[in-house]
Amino acid sequence: MTWPGVFVGLDLGTSGLKGVAVTASGAVLARGSAAYPTRRPAPGACEQAPGDWIAAAEAVAAQLAAEVPARRWLGIGLSAMIPTLVTAGADGEPNGPAVTWQDSRGDARGDELRERCGGEALYRRTGQWVDGRYLLPMFLRVADEEPDRAAATAWLLAAKDYLFGWLTGEFATDPSTATGFGCYQLEPGSWDAGVIAAAGDLLPARGVPALPPVLPSATCRPLREEAAARLGCGQIPVCLGAADSVLGALGLGVRRPGQVAYIAGTSNVIMGVAGRLVTDPEHRFLVTPLAEQGQWGLEMDLLATGSAIRWLAGLLGADGAETGEAALVALAAGVDPRDAPLVLPYLSPGEQGALWDPLLHGTFVGLELGHGRRHLARGLVNGIVLESRRCLAVLDETGDFGRDLEVAGSSAADPAFRANLADATRRRVAMPGDHDTDYSARGAALLAIRGIKGEWPPPALSIAGPAAEPDANRAAMWDAIWADYEHARLAISAHYHPAG
Repeated sequence: MTWPGVFVGLDLGTSGLKGVAVTASGAVLARGSAAYPTRRPAPGACEQAPGDWIAAAEAVAAQLAAEVPARRWLGIGLSAMIPTLVTAGADGEPNGPAVTWQDSRGDARGDELRERCGGEALYRRTGQWVDGRYLLPMFLRVADEEPDRAAATAWLLAAKDYLFGWLTGEFATDPSTATGFGCYQLEPGSWDAGVIAAAGDLLPARGVPALPPVLPSATCRPLREEAAARLGCGQIPVCLGAADSVLGALGLGVRRPGQVAYIAGTSNVIMGVAGRLVTDPEHRFLVTPLAEQGQWGLEMDLLATGSAIRWLAGLLGADGAETGEAALVALAAGVDPRDAPLVLPYLSPGEQGALWDPLLHGTFVGLELGHGRRHLARGLVNGIVLESRRCLAVLDETGDFGRDLEVAGSSAADPAFRANLADATRRRVAMPGDHDTDYSARGAALLAIRGIKGEWPPPALSIAGPAAEPDANRAAMWDAIWADYEHARLAISAHYHPAG
């Protein structure tokens, strides 16, 4: 069998790398995946080895090539989690483990940098409420605890920047990934020298290492010879790509102003597409440049939703894999939402979403002897649905985002979850594609087509089954659950924020 042209998308995710091979029209021909370990050597720590990412990329390339010969590949597009820090020496090689976005050890440094720069002013310039999970504060924490590593660091890179450099021999970042550094100005599209200088003042002996140049997402560079040999393909173009949230929305078919994407993964991403740059006076959403110039994503990320489902699945006897996640969501579907305990799903700890409270912790409220496994599962799903409702309400306050919600991800694949989401948010919920689709990898491949061929392929996917329509009676039930949930949340928040 022959293919007229095949494009590969690679998505460097939190727990593994996924890849797809697609036609020039966006149809998926092959899929691949490879997991890598996460290490937690200290409280709040979350680290990975960049070498494991490269091994995963090679493994996924081999899986795809087994289905679609690599000689047919015309280009590779990239997507990756943000913010995840790679410190590299002058030779471009990592000089320590990567620090992922789940690492909370930089919180104090994030607070210090935000206060020094003025949090509100910084948000208006960058679209970010900078905390310890951004790359500059992460590096400040590394400098505190590992001064020799910091002194040997020549480059501060995001995960995708490093992967792009390994593939092409050139470090670069894109606008959406640049937002994860905490010092990227949206309006001019450049690094903020004042924030970088402020971070340098907080370093004990030297300034901030070099940051990669910011280039358009569709920028392409040729695959270097050694990397091509290891992937088994020719020296084809590599598209710089974008953040996983941006390309997840694109892969889902969400690209027009007013559309909303909901992507359920390790964290749940809610993103509304805006045709103009807009910020929120209460900094409840982040502003992310999209792959199409002049469009912006109003983004809220629920930090530990997918991780919380895997955690509870493991406690209840599942193995924590995707099958365990699906089993837990299905288990919850058998319980009336009103019969479950209240579960605040802030297991990261802390929450971003629309709350931005690093002190919130996961909490079960109202446990009874009659509660079993399925009630605990139901309570967690309720909490995720209600936090999703909070984020979507913020979009409703901000602009005209309609009543349709395009969803993706393992938990969203369950029809009962989609029905809950529809009822609780009063939105029509549809799932394009199927539960096996990796939308960020597909979005990366679509962007590669744009960068190489100069035109966008049709992004749309067929809807998997009927859309979930909101039910007025069940919407009223969710209103009552919301009132109890918010009462519990405010009480817990008061505990972690004592007066004075």
